[in-house]
Amino acid sequence: MTDLRIAVDDHELTANWTGTNPTVRDAIASSLPIEGEATRWGEELYVRTDVDVTPEETQTEIPVGAVAYWPQGPVLCLFWGPTPASRDGEPRAASPVAVVARLDDVSPLERVAGDATLRFEAT
Repeated sequence: MTDLRIAVDDHELTANWTGTNPTVRDAIASSLPIEGEATRWGEELYVRTDVDVTPEETQTEIPVGAVAYWPQGPVLCLFWGPTPASRDGEPRAASPVAVVARLDDVSPLERVAGDATLRFEAT
């Protein structure tokens, strides 16, 4: 069973919460659905949110398929490949983010040509 359904334009993705950052996860979960026009930054999409919470753990090197919260935005991010901040081709955030979920499949994101509409909702 999946925890999140994420629509990226006409692409449907699913994700599961990770065990890290439970305070951030709970704040996001209680704010669902979250929807907006997302900006693309390399192979990352991010969308503004009203969630305002301090993460327990943050990192800049991000696993492929991570769903993360960037407290400076505040925004929710999807990572599936290199960003302008990357070294050696790994996903990397511009500054520390809190990973809260993991996408089951990132391949639909490879077909996103630019900015997109994102919608996060509970399953």
